[in-house]
Amino acid sequence: MEINPNTPYNKITIGGNICEAGNAKNFKTGDWRSVAPKWIEENCKQCGLCFPVCPEDAIPVTKEQKRTDYDYDACKGCGICAKVCPFKAIEMKEE
Repeated sequence: MEINPNTPYNKITIGGNICEAGNAKNFKTGDWRSVAPKWIEENCKQCGLCFPVCPEDAIPVTKEQKRTDYDYDACKGCGICAKVCPFKAIEMKEE
């Protein structure tokens, strides 16, 4: 069943249960973050450490395996990407 703003509460799965992977792509989860990552492209070495740790797959990667700027509709602002970046190519900024 597709969940939308008109779906009755009793037809939605119990909170905290994840029934399928990647379901955040169906919602703009980035709307409720209070901090956002800022990608500093000139510092980025394209090492690939940030995008596999993103729980929302909000760091797009091209076919050439190069990361690009964030999908801010999906990014929740958790900051994991900034923590793993050894080159200070990601800073968390208050919105």
